[in-house]
Amino acid sequence: MLITVSGPPGSGKSTTAKKLADALELEHISGGDIFRELADERGYTPLEFNKMAEQDDEIDRDLDRRLRDIAIARDDVVLESRLAGWLAAEHADFRVWLDAPLDVRAARIADREDKAVDQAREETAAREGSEADRYLEYYDIDIRDLSIYDIDVNTARWDADSVLDMLVTAVEEYDSETDEGKHPVTDVRYDF
Repeated sequence: MLITVSGPPGSGKSTTAKKLADALELEHISGGDIFRELADERGYTPLEFNKMAEQDDEIDRDLDRRLRDIAIARDDVVLESRLAGWLAAEHADFRVWLDAPLDVRAARIADREDKAVDQAREETAAREGSEADRYLEYYDIDIRDLSIYDIDVNTARWDADSVLDMLVTAVEEYDSETDEGKHPVTDVRYDF
């Protein structure tokens, strides 16, 4: 089973994906971890590396190619990244989108990264805008189009354990005999 967990920064992707993988005894693969490792290896913060990616499209394309290859080749994985649902496309059994209001996400990021909430909000909004522009330019993906996702959860409304319980229940109660079809992922240019 391949499950994707996507959403903007601070939405709870990492926390949820790790717990979901543990609960379902699947491997967890994080695009964010891969991106941060690439940034760290080159001596940049994620924000600096993200800015570099605006000028060097190979940074995004290399990461996205790796994630798509994993989705095609692997099973029994929870694949977590902003574009995981789009990159896994028809290979995913479930595509999950997590979100929360920007102020909530900024507070979470500020707490996690030990910075001021205003700084986290500004950086997060800039990062989201930059990424949305690049995804549209590179792959014709409108990251704001949530129609491909099977489940969309506002994580500000429930605590992490409740979100996990919802997702585990959805996966465990899934019956392929009553499935009338997942939303197709079309018109994406996988131009890596």
